[in-house]
Amino acid sequence: MTSEPNDKLILSSERWQELLSPDQFAVLRQQATERPGSSRLNDEHRSGTFLCAGCHQPLFSSRHKFDSGSGWPSFFRPLGNSVIETRRDTRHGMTRLEYHCARCGGHQGHVFSDGPQPTGQRWCNNGLALKFVPEGEKLPGLRKNAYP
Repeated sequence: MTSEPNDKLILSSERWQELLSPDQFAVLRQQATERPGSSRLNDEHRSGTFLCAGCHQPLFSSRHKFDSGSGWPSFFRPLGNSVIETRRDTRHGMTRLEYHCARCGGHQGHVFSDGPQPTGQRWCNNGLALKFVPEGEKLPGLRKNAYP
């Protein structure tokens, strides 16, 4: 299940703090980065779907995951262009392509051009920004917009 592009989830900072752990809030809402190698999702090799931890929007398939050696869960493509939004990130003295969940705006990670074929891309994701649902398990519903 994916949301329509105009189905944005808009919540106050206080509401996000209620829904997320402090570490998830720092990554998803404040663009923090978790320590490399700290995510249990690095070693997740089952078939399934990776969702935005903020709003439960499906973002990546396990079929597109690979071991990049970077210390973060990495994918060579998202589930579609409508689930991700990108923007130029010039923080930290470098220029990178940052991406966010298109539905809730939650910061996910950065895209690099050193990934495997067929795309040559590495979508380097913070594990704290993702929720994994194994194949065969029901995906949780999308979180609803509490503030119209």
